[in-house]
Amino acid sequence: MSVSVRRIYEPPEPDDGLRVLVDRLWPRGLAKEAAHVDEWPKGLTPSTELRQWYHAGEGSYDEFRRRYVAELDAPEPAELLDGLRKSAREGHVTLLTASKNPDSSHAHVLAGLLEG
Repeated sequence: MSVSVRRIYEPPEPDDGLRVLVDRLWPRGLAKEAAHVDEWPKGLTPSTELRQWYHAGEGSYDEFRRRYVAELDAPEPAELLDGLRKSAREGHVTLLTASKNPDSSHAHVLAGLLEG
């Protein structure tokens, strides 16, 4: 299984494989044509409440991760995650996020779940 996480503002690479935007909102200042996004499963993103809680600095990354993984157990996100796992087994998947620090974002959590 091959999964990577990149900022959506970085130019596409030939080895990106399936490019999946994992943010709920479209990245500011980026034209859809320039993003080269293959899929945008909004149901995989953290809830608005969880996202706002985390970005307000009210909790740790570990607590965010725990809450996000719990959200992914709901039927719609679980189904979307299974589909992404299937895609990752078939070829490389690049998870795209506008987060300034992808290593402490939901995209990193998703990558861990897909690889684990």
